[in-house]
Formats: sequence, C-alpha cells, structure tokens
Amino acid sequence: MTTISNPKPAEQTKAAKPRLMSLDALRGFDMFWIIGGEGLFAALFLLTGWTGWQVAEQQMLHSQWHGFTFYDLIFPLFIFLSGVALGLSPKRLDKLPFESRKPLYNHAVKRLFLLIVLGVLYNHGWGTGVPLDPEQIRFSSVLARIGFAWFFAALLVWHTSLTTQVFTAVAILIGYGLILCLMPFPGGQAGIFTMEGGINAYIDGLLRPGIAYQHRPLDPEGVLSTVPAVVNALIGVFVGQFIVRPHSKGDWAKVAIMLCSGIFLLALGWLVNLVIPVNKDLWTPSFVLVTSGWSLLFLALFYAIIDVLKWQKWSFVFVVIGTNAIIVYLGSSVINWQYITQSLFGGVINVFPAESQPLMTVIGFITVQWLVLWWMFKRNIFIRI
Repeated sequence: MTTISNPKPAEQTKAAKPRLMSLDALRGFDMFWIIGGEGLFAALFLLTGWTGWQVAEQQMLHSQWHGFTFYDLIFPLFIFLSGVALGLSPKRLDKLPFESRKPLYNHAVKRLFLLIVLGVLYNHGWGTGVPLDPEQIRFSSVLARIGFAWFFAALLVWHTSLTTQVFTAVAILIGYGLILCLMPFPGGQAGIFTMEGGINAYIDGLLRPGIAYQHRPLDPEGVLSTVPAVVNALIGVFVGQFIVRPHSKGDWAKVAIMLCSGIFLLALGWLVNLVIPVNKDLWTPSFVLVTSGWSLLFLALFYAIIDVLKWQKWSFVFVVIGTNAIIVYLGSSVINWQYITQSLFGGVINVFPAESQPLMTVIGFITVQWLVLWWMFKRNIFIRI
C-alpha cells in the first residue's frame, strides 16, 4: 500500500496517469452506498411511510439468487472503474527489456498479494479476528476478486493488442457460458444453476482454500466465477482507452457512443439471460454484460456532467470518498463506526422525534466517515494500492 500526495487529485501530475474527476466521483458514488447510503431509504420509509422509499430500499439488497438489483452493481462497477483507470494510460511492455518491466511486474504481484491479505482482514473484521487455523479462514473476498481482475487485465494490456484483448474478453464469456451449460462434472449435472449442484461449487470444493462465505457450498467470490470478472475490468479498459483518445466530433460524441454502448450491453445481457440467468453469485456472462452496461451508462452520465459540462462543485462530496475508496471499504469492516457515531452524535440524535431518529442516525453515520475522508483529502493523504 502506498501513500500518494497530490496537489489536486483530479488533475494530472508528472509521471502520473491522466485522471478524470468523473472517475473519482463515480467511484465515490459507488462507495457512498458502502459507508451507509443504503440505509437512507429504509430510514426515510420509517419517517414518511411512502411506499416509494420501500421500493428503493429493496434495491439496496442483493438478489437472493437469480435477478438483479442496484446493490448488485456496486462490486462490478468498482472492477469496471479499476479497468477504466488502467485504460487511461495503457502501456505495452512486451518489447521492453525485462529489467525495465520488472518494477511494474513487482508492483502488480505485490498489489494482488496485498488485496488478498486485506480481503482476509475484511472478512474477519470487527469483533471476530482472523483464525489461527488456516482451514477456518475465508480467503475468497471482494478485494481478492478486484485484485485478480485487475492483475490479469493489466497483463493483457501490457502484452497484447487491443484486438487481442477484445477477442479474449469475448472468449472468456463464451467459454464460461459453455462450461456452465455443457461441462459434465462428478456429482452434478451441467446446465443446473443452483448453489449446491452447479459446477462452480464443485470447482470451489477442489481449488478454494479455507471456508466459504457463511459456510455455504458456493462462495460468491469463488474460484471459477472470478474468471469472468476479468471481463468487467477489460470492458473498463476499453472505455478508458476510448475516453483518453480525441474524437473528431468532440466529447459529446464520446458521451453518445458510451450511452449507446451501455444500452447495447444491457440489451445483450438480458437476451443472454433467457439462456443463462443473471446471477451475481455465479457471476454469469449475462451478469457481466448487464453490470458492464449499467457501469458504462453511469460513467457516461458522470463524464458528461463533470468533465464535459464542467459542473463539478456538486461532485466534491463523492470525489472525497472516491480518492480513498480502499480506506472506505476496509473501514466498513474493521472500524466500529456505529459506536463512534453514537459517541459523537447520540445526544443530538435523541433530541429528535422517535420517527426521525433512524434517519438522523444514518446521516450521522455517513457524516463521521466522510469527515475522516475529508480530513485525509485536505492533507493530500491518498491511500492507494
């Protein structure tokens, strides 16, 4: 992990890849729901009784199995954005001497290893602790999947052409779809999309060390389902390369193309859903396409407003979060923010009417975390991996 100081995180610096303010803002918007934003709708429903808030609250829950909610987008959107950042300054290393490539290879391996370790820490966060018995450790994690997706996407960017990367992404989705639908395996049946009976659970049982999430037969960040997550990162790479290149018809043409591409991916994903269901735990090809489509639509919107129209002031609240996204995510597990919120604002919250207190608690919960991130932002402390 490195601490990077920049005068203005949204600006380019010497020897640094170009950054888009919309990229940090959208990453912050993504993480906003992790730091407590998902609780706003439930609190607003308790306060007002309006059923619209209850509908929104349901979108703040993961799908139980097949299907898709807004909350299912948070994880793949982060992977997509890591790919966008990689694509903003793609480097071909394969023709350089090995000694010139070695520092980047070392960084990539260290980054992957550190994300795996931090993922274990997150899994066994506040009040539990990492077990001494390695068989009781959950090694699979959100951070590990982000690490693997970025790592393999980076290797492709560093060593292959854009055409090869596109064909690789398509091949991964088709190959994974064929494995899910057609590949036989002991004790199960091909084409069965269940938690216990699918090939993902079988592969996890063979290759995954430690325990699965909540001791389920299938880990939602398991071994086989990590492979298609690389495509989310690669699609982000393609978008990053597209954004950074000048377009003959200007930035609005870029926005239009991104919007159309996002709609196309969404339509294709729901078409594939007729054969292979949209499923987050299996990270099915249809799930990759649907989440990439939504990711592209959100980026197009943020890019148009923030980087094209230059309406940037409103996004500051999200930029502060997005520039220290890893701290946001780890903090949600290893720091007892509820206790801190109650210690600082408990007396104030109790003054409000009972029906308002849940909303004030959520606001206080978010505010405490944001102020810590703002303090880091003002002092140019950016923890990145």
